[in-house]
Amino acid sequence: MHTLVIVPTYNEVDNVEPLEARLRAAFPKAHILFVDDNSSDGTRTRLHRLLAAHPDRIHLIERSGKLGLGTAYIAGFRWALDRDYEAIVEMDADHSHDPADVPRLVKGLETADAVIGSRYVSGGGTVNWGVGRKLISRGGSIYGRAILGLSIADLTGGFNAWRRRVLEKIDIGAVESRGYAFQIELKYRAATAGFRILELPILFTERRAGQSKMSGMIVIEAMLRVWKLRIMRHTFPRLSGPGPRNG
Repeated sequence: MHTLVIVPTYNEVDNVEPLEARLRAAFPKAHILFVDDNSSDGTRTRLHRLLAAHPDRIHLIERSGKLGLGTAYIAGFRWALDRDYEAIVEMDADHSHDPADVPRLVKGLETADAVIGSRYVSGGGTVNWGVGRKLISRGGSIYGRAILGLSIADLTGGFNAWRRRVLEKIDIGAVESRGYAFQIELKYRAATAGFRILELPILFTERRAGQSKMSGMIVIEAMLRVWKLRIMRHTFPRLSGPGPRNG
């Protein structure tokens, strides 16, 4: 399955080259698309070096400013859909997501339309997280499930694999959410459309270099956005046949 891994970056100078090496070792056939939000720490210099060394499998979108995680993924999805990729993977640049798990997520697309790298199913978990971070993350998924009526355990996670037909169907151009809410909205749109969503366990490890992009505003946006998503549900595209299928 022709696979593209999308990696948004903003000031990840110490992470991008080791990440590319780990991805290449884990999944040599996968292509990588970095979407850089005008990093100021030398990240772009490293990315151009990678691009020059591996022009057949490394790609780069250079954006003019810090435009946000959600719009970075939308740009990456559009880029992928303009080409012949059948599997599109989201993952962080900071090594929180293990590149060794990418082949397993893509393998899951043989029987599912979307595969979530889940911290909150049996076998999954987090490493080096404080109590507060755990409460925010797990609480966000519980809150979202209760309001949206979903059975997905890890709604807020950002390590996900999608078949191109899902991204083509769910109207990514209409997605307005950012941060946690962006990941919730993608999964809600896919489930509402009737696509099969599979969760596979992963271990999420706190970033090894650089600064976290988490903020209080991201959490607040997610809390408010899920109510708007619930109201908007009737406007989402749907497949013909039965309703949401999770698991």
